[in-house]
Amino acid sequence: MRKVLLRFVFDNAWQWQSAGNELLVGVGWLILLWQLIVIVVALTMYLQTKNAKESVMSALFWQIIPAALGFLLIAQPPIGLVKSGLPVFGYGFMMFLGFGSASWLASRRIRSIGQPPEVIWDMMMWALIPGLIGARLYYLLEYGSQVYGRAPTFRDKLIATFALWDGGIVFYGSVAGGIIGILIFCRRRGINPIAMFDVLAPSLFVGEGFGRIGCFLYGCCFGKACQLPWAVKFPPDSLTFEKLVEWRIINPDADTTIPLHPTQLYSSGMAFLLAGVLAWFYRRKPFDGSVMCLAWILYPINRYILETLRGDVAPDKVGLKNAQVLSVALVVTGIAAMYYFSTHRKLTGKTGVGGSAGNS
Repeated sequence: MRKVLLRFVFDNAWQWQSAGNELLVGVGWLILLWQLIVIVVALTMYLQTKNAKESVMSALFWQIIPAALGFLLIAQPPIGLVKSGLPVFGYGFMMFLGFGSASWLASRRIRSIGQPPEVIWDMMMWALIPGLIGARLYYLLEYGSQVYGRAPTFRDKLIATFALWDGGIVFYGSVAGGIIGILIFCRRRGINPIAMFDVLAPSLFVGEGFGRIGCFLYGCCFGKACQLPWAVKFPPDSLTFEKLVEWRIINPDADTTIPLHPTQLYSSGMAFLLAGVLAWFYRRKPFDGSVMCLAWILYPINRYILETLRGDVAPDKVGLKNAQVLSVALVVTGIAAMYYFSTHRKLTGKTGVGGSAGNS
């Protein structure tokens, strides 16, 4: 469990050293890696477009970041970033990896509805920003009293509102926000949104799988106590440890937490499995909307079961957690949606353009 996977430091360009629970890496390695990526991307652009000028200009534009890092490395200005180094947070890195993987897989699948891969990359920003807003709003609505209770001043409360680097996003909220953004994008481009949601459904859970690994690294969404062989213990610098100390389950001077269910890894494994099932079903889907509806039904069932093992949220007065109540509602509406699309839509081949896919 590592909140910070590694930290790029400026005092030694080629440092590579483990210190405590962090890996210290000289910023020279980052500059070198960045340059290699820029070269590969520029060559790929040239091979695709045969436009040497555009490829070179794009490569020069992306030299801004390594140039800035090089300046900080050489000048060593007395600023916090240079003194502390540039951290790579495990949670944020996994979110980035999940978003990139999900987008790439969707770009390969979107040809089946008659759209070029570039559409996915254009659309993903419409999904990402509303998705993050929705995920954060859902979290603040449910846990806002805890978040703001730890922020004494207005400035602290303002920072706490946007502190995504500390975790605190909810999957259901991200889906709701992302759907709004995608609907707007599809309307602007004249793309059938139902066909698009079928394309995106498997990728959604690839992103969820990586995101839950980020939760594990950070220590949020932890499980209940257990004595199973695969139970995990979190270190003192994790959110799990802080919560269990706050709830007086462990002592502040303990070396680790008590053994807990690795619910984050359960969630991650199930998300990747669901992504595989949906990708398999996509190639055999009987009608537009069927892949979306299958995800709509299966994920809430999985989430309802996993919530019984999570120890970070207490049940409400009726004995169910909010996520479980919502899961039940989603299963019911998902079944209804599957029936609706099965009777009102049929698969007609490339249904990615226009507002309808064969209304009957």
